[in-house]
Parts: sequence; C-alpha cells; structure tokens
Amino acid sequence: MKPDIAVLIPCYNEAQTVAKVVTDFQRALPGATILVYDNASTDATASIARAAGAVVRSEPLRGKGNVVRQMFADIEADVYVLVDGDDTYEAGSAPEMVRRLLGESLDLVNGARVPVGTDAYRPGHRFGNRLLTATIAMLFGNRLTDLLSGYRVFSRRFVKSFPSLASGFEIETEFSVHALQLRMPLCEIPTPYRERPEGSVSKLATWRDGFRILRTIVALVRSEKPLAFFGGLAVVVALASLGLGIPVVVEFARTGLVPRFPTAILAAALMIIAFLSFSCGLILDTVSRGRVEAKRLSYLAIPIRFSGRG
Repeated sequence: MKPDIAVLIPCYNEAQTVAKVVTDFQRALPGATILVYDNASTDATASIARAAGAVVRSEPLRGKGNVVRQMFADIEADVYVLVDGDDTYEAGSAPEMVRRLLGESLDLVNGARVPVGTDAYRPGHRFGNRLLTATIAMLFGNRLTDLLSGYRVFSRRFVKSFPSLASGFEIETEFSVHALQLRMPLCEIPTPYRERPEGSVSKLATWRDGFRILRTIVALVRSEKPLAFFGGLAVVVALASLGLGIPVVVEFARTGLVPRFPTAILAAALMIIAFLSFSCGLILDTVSRGRVEAKRLSYLAIPIRFSGRG
C-alpha cells in the first residue's frame, strides 16, 4: 500500500511561476496529488495552475497562515509536502524529503535553504532568520537551522494536531515551535534556494517582515515561556524601584524625614508591580504547561499509518 502524498502550494499572484512549480512536482513525485490554493489572486494564477494539471481551490482570506489553516483542514493524506509557488525551491529535493519522513517515521522534514546566486537570500531576511533561530534555540533547543523555510514535509500526525493561529508568514515559526515544543521526531536536509525568476515579485518586505519577526519573538517568549518573560520584566521593574527608593531610605535613616514623597510613592508602586509581574509569570507558566500537555495528547491520539521503525 502506497502512501497518499499531497503537494500543497499556496499562491498569491504567481501566474508567472505556478505552472513550472506544478509540472516540476508532478515529475518529482509521480502519483502525488498537486493542490494549488489560490489566495484571492488578481492575475491568472488559478486558471494557469488548473491548465498545468493541479487541483485548484481558493481561500479568499488573505495571508499564508489563513491558506495553510484551510489546507490542513481540507486535505486528507499520509504525507504533506508544503512549498511556495514562486519557483524558488527545488522540486528534486522532495523525493528524498518524503523518503526520510516515511523511512525514519518522522513528523517533520525541514528544507534548509542553500542560496544559489547572490540575490536568492536578502541580507535583511538572513539576519532576521538568524535572530529568530537563536531565540527558538534558546527556548526549545537547537534542532533546526532554517526556521523560516517555506519548504517542508509533514506527517499526518503533525498536520492534524497543528493548532494554526497565525494569519501571515508567521506560520513558518509556528511550524517549528509546534515540532520542537512537542519534541517530535524531525530532521533537516539542505535544499537549493534560488532567486525568483525575472519579473516575479516577492510578497516579502524587509522592514515590515523584520518588525513582524521581532513581534513574533516577543509573543513567543511571552506565551511559551511566561515565567521567563514576566520574571525578567519583574527584575527590571524591581531594579528601577530600588534605584529610586534606596536614596529615599538612606535619607530617612539619616534625618528621620521623607522629603521626596512622590519618589517614595513611585518606588513603592514599582515594587508592587514587580511582585505582580512575577506572580503572573508563575500562574501563566502553569497554564502554559497544561496547554502543552493538551497539545501532546492531541498529537498522540492520531494513529500512525506508516512507520519505518521496527
């Protein structure tokens, strides 16, 4: 019995490249179902993909995260290959990625980008990826080197237990966190990453997406490691309180007077805020642990139909 393989291609205005992506994956993975999800394109992406032999569906709510959420809900398969429709990833890497997933009973195979050409990987995006990777490694372990890759192969167990929340490109970070947080079996293989064909326009913006990455990092630390986040905030506020309050205490010890009441009140208020912040961290850390346990149980409840172990 052969596994059902679905190639999922989210597209927004990729009329220039989508036909080549579809035909390349048809050759690389014969027998796989190629599905193009058109994300409210204003060009001929849908009709071109259909003519190339893909099953075309639509998701009117803009954003890659919204498209992926709908894909994962709609499609039933054993193996899911997710790739961007901009012809920057090498379809020839897919058979090895699928083989590793099935042969080693993995839940995620990540395509680590190896730039081909000088313009394939913008310096700003490279820096943002490294910053995010370092943050994730600190929080969840150093098991992946390219957290923002758009080329991944998933097991059914991963897809059906994935609580997709992001609406945009932050979905790439959610994939990595989901796998690392639940300590799923995974691997990463290098794959060529080329620049877009001439005339094809990237949907990424360096500054906008850079701020989005920073916001994602802050949100991740706050939601996944609340004790570290609120505990760190408590330390900063407590130090500010001590910096303001110690001179007042020294003055009171020397003269028996409190000449700066506003400073004393502010210092006391800051210390109260510090204790509240630390208490919130303790409470939210318990909640976070319960949420992770629930995700793990949901993941384990999905049966394995193909296994390379044993």
